[in-house]
Amino acid sequence: MNRPLFLFLFFMVPFKLLAQQLFIPNGKITFEKKINMARTMAGFGISDEAKGSMKKYKTSNWELYFDRTRSIYKAEKKDDTDDDLMYFINPGESTNELYADYAAKSRILKKSIMGDDYLLKDTIPVVNWKIMHDIRVISGYECRKAIGRINDTVYVVAFYTDEILLRGGPEGFSGLPGMILGLAIPRLNTTWFATKVEAFTNFNNEIHPPSKGKKAETEKELKKLIELFSRYNGNKKEKPEEIRKAIYGFVL
Repeated sequence: MNRPLFLFLFFMVPFKLLAQQLFIPNGKITFEKKINMARTMAGFGISDEAKGSMKKYKTSNWELYFDRTRSIYKAEKKDDTDDDLMYFINPGESTNELYADYAAKSRILKKSIMGDDYLLKDTIPVVNWKIMHDIRVISGYECRKAIGRINDTVYVVAFYTDEILLRGGPEGFSGLPGMILGLAIPRLNTTWFATKVEAFTNFNNEIHPPSKGKKAETEKELKKLIELFSRYNGNKKEKPEEIRKAIYGFVL
């Protein structure tokens, strides 16, 4: 090998390794979930006095552990308890989890319904995204905007980065050319934005499917769960398929 070619290859190897390191294969992302309580509680018949004593926004932190093909999304552990109206809206939210296996295109939801945890197996839902030109920096990562739609009429705004290899995101949203670091669902008055990205850290001990909870795998078990969920939400006239969508929906 001649000297100029050797020197060229010698100096190119570090640049190649550096380029590979720019794409993140595993790590942990902390998301801040923020709900506009004033808008959310507007339809609950809450008195003006009660509304005045409420916080305008309810925030909570959620963690997404991921590798190249899997992720687990769950609430950050807290020692304190909330004394506001969040319990009234979603009493079991803090115990909910979502495990996704993107290679198998499957997921397992751990969801609290009427005080009991259920393990719900499902395929990863598909969102039809339209990628826009808008750019926004989130937690130091340049993210491109995309708009999607779920349940036919609910619009979703997402911001994703292609620097993170897994095509996932909070609440089980996925299907964009990278990781979703920002998400907004105007209909739910809720946003999710990454506040911290711990890149290149191995969290294999955290990424495993939830195992504690009641199962609803057979038709009989699912029918019973739909009836329970219908009583819980107070809408017995709703069609079973619509109730199933709510149970297996995107938002935990």
